[in-house]
Amino acid sequence: MPPQRYPSDLTDAQWELIEPLLPEPNTGGRPEKHPRREIVNAILYVVRSGCPWRYLPTDLPPWQTVYWYFQQWEQAGVTETLLRELRVKARRQADRAGEPSAGIIDSQSVKGADTVGRDSRGYDAGKKVNGRKRFIITDTTGLLVTLAVMAATGQDRDGAKTALLSAYPATSIRHVFADQGFAGRLVEWARDRLRTTLEIVRKPSDQRAFSVIARRWVVERTLAWLTACRRLARDYERDPKVSEALIRWAAIAGMARRLTRVGPARRQARIVCD
Repeated sequence: MPPQRYPSDLTDAQWELIEPLLPEPNTGGRPEKHPRREIVNAILYVVRSGCPWRYLPTDLPPWQTVYWYFQQWEQAGVTETLLRELRVKARRQADRAGEPSAGIIDSQSVKGADTVGRDSRGYDAGKKVNGRKRFIITDTTGLLVTLAVMAATGQDRDGAKTALLSAYPATSIRHVFADQGFAGRLVEWARDRLRTTLEIVRKPSDQRAFSVIARRWVVERTLAWLTACRRLARDYERDPKVSEALIRWAAIAGMARRLTRVGPARRQARIVCD
C-alpha cells in the first residue's frame, strides 16, 4: 500500500475500522482490479477537496470505477451501516451507551450550483439562499444520526418531519432538542405521531450579544465540521440522495478520525510558499 499521499487518505487504523463493514467482493465475476482502500480514499478525496469526479488525480483509481462503487455501496446501504457502527463505537469510547436516547435537530441552507435542477431547489427567503436545505439530527455529542436534503423553499418545521421519521425506526431517540424555528405544530405532531418529545431551546430574553446556547451549539458545530469539506460548502448534486450520501461519507471520515485520535485535535500545519 502506498504511503498516505493526501490528508483525506485513511490511516491504517482508520481502514481497520471501515474494512470489515464493507460488503464482501462478488466472487462470481472478474476479480477486483483496485484495492477497496483506494476506492474509499478516492471518495473521501472528492468530499474533502470538492473536485468533480472526473478531476480525480491519476494516482487514484479511475473516476468511473470510483463512482460505480459509490453508487453500488449507496444502493446497498453501506454508508448508513458505517455511520451507525462507527457512531456506536465512538459513543462507547466516550463511556456512553451505544445507542443515543436524545438528539438535536437543526437545518442549514446552502447555495445550489447550476447542476442542481429546478425540481429540487428553492429559495429560502429568511436566509436569502437559492438552493437546498439540509436537516440533520445528531446525538448529544455531535455525531450524525440521520439527515434529509430537500429544496430550500419549505419551512423548517415541515422539512424536519422527514428527518424525524427516519430517526424514529432506526434509533431509540425519543427526546429531540431544537431551536424556535421548529416550534408550533411540529411539537404536537412529533408527540402524537412519533411519541417523541421535541423540546424547543430558546434564546434568553435578555440576550443582546453572541452567546453559546445550551444544546443547540452541538449540532451547529457538526454543521461546521461538515461544511469544512469543500464538496459540501455548496450543493452540486443533481439528486438530493447523492448529497445525503456525500454528507454521510464526511461524517464517517470524522468519526474514524475521532476513534483513532491519540491526542488532542490539531489544525493542519500552514504551508508557506517562498
